[in-house]
Amino acid sequence: METMGRHVIAELWGCDFEKLNSMELIEQVFVDAALKSGAEVREVAFHKFAPQGVSGVVIISESHLTIHSFPEHGYASIDVYTCGDLDPNIAANYIAESLDAKTRETIEVPRGMGPVRAGQPTVSAV
Repeated sequence: METMGRHVIAELWGCDFEKLNSMELIEQVFVDAALKSGAEVREVAFHKFAPQGVSGVVIISESHLTIHSFPEHGYASIDVYTCGDLDPNIAANYIAESLDAKTRETIEVPRGMGPVRAGQPTVSAV
């Protein structure tokens, strides 16, 4: 059975505080990431928390990109889920580089293939 989608889940560490705390910047990075991967953007929703942090989603025809940022820890959790022929790693890599992540832990899960069997994460310096 072919996969119905690819889901990249990434832990980004050592990110720039100001970038993680800027809703406008994160929104633009996520829209750009979706477009760079060849996705069609449908809706965009982001929220700025007090005193800091941003959560948001970019809905694409092929699925979604999401983030929850914790600027005080230099940390962001992101996920990029794509269906069809799109490579979610293109968007995930662009996001990590744009947020100045020093290290990241990434796992890719094929979706729609039965029981989830997540492999070992890939840890890399960006």
